[in-house]
Amino acid sequence: MEITASMVKELRERSGAGMMECKKALIENAGNLDAAIEWLRKQGLAKADKKSGRVAAEGRIVAAADGPRAVLVEINSETDFVAKDENFGRFAEMVARVALATGATDVDALRAATAPGGGSVDEARQALVAKCGENVQVRRLVAVSGKERVASYIHGGRIGVLVEFEGGNAEIGRGVAMHVAAMNPAYLSPDHVPAAIVAKEKEIALAQISEKDRQKPADIQEKMISGKLRKVLAEISLTGQPYALDTSSTVEEALRKAGARVTAFHRIAVGEGIEKKDEDFAAEVMKQAGLA
Repeated sequence: MEITASMVKELRERSGAGMMECKKALIENAGNLDAAIEWLRKQGLAKADKKSGRVAAEGRIVAAADGPRAVLVEINSETDFVAKDENFGRFAEMVARVALATGATDVDALRAATAPGGGSVDEARQALVAKCGENVQVRRLVAVSGKERVASYIHGGRIGVLVEFEGGNAEIGRGVAMHVAAMNPAYLSPDHVPAAIVAKEKEIALAQISEKDRQKPADIQEKMISGKLRKVLAEISLTGQPYALDTSSTVEEALRKAGARVTAFHRIAVGEGIEKKDEDFAAEVMKQAGLA
């Protein structure tokens, strides 16, 4: 059967694969478009497997929300270039919508969930790998579902935040979410700081007391240490930090003014915890060109 340019064009539009790959797929399958798509998918799976070991530390964070239910999903790629691609963006948004719709609470369940149009999320990921030529991974999922209100904020596609809160309004929820994105507090409040951390900070505060202050009565020294400790615990806690949108007040004061209370927050950033490989791209190009 003759393979025409229009057939190749249609297969390219339906599959997203390259022209030569589409032509070969049509030849291998006697011009049958559906069979050619299946053949390409199988080839795509093989390509995805070859790329799965490559470091994917770039990507984007996406969110989806519906009332008190919300999700954050981290989708990784090897380069920022691919992370900014429209196909990658559409895939990431689709994954977030599927996570919200299915109620998935972990990445394995999300990967196995059915994507729009049939097939699993992981199969859609593998098709994207074949199309973009990079390792793509659905790495993390944060899902919340409760009676509280949920505010979400995505900063530049690289930082995602969910804030669970009671009372207040959408404005304070988003404001606190933006604060968490900017300031990255480690704990909700000083009361939530683990005892081991408190003990270590107290030890550090004690070591910082000058020789002159060590001559003062024990109760005075204790007050000095307590003051230093309160300051440190406030700095690492959401409620104790100066509110990023109004530094004249703390987050706790801003929440109180809005009649709100934060019960939990979640923050993830692209690639955190992944060991990135430092590459000298100029040297690599020179090597491939036979100039080094």
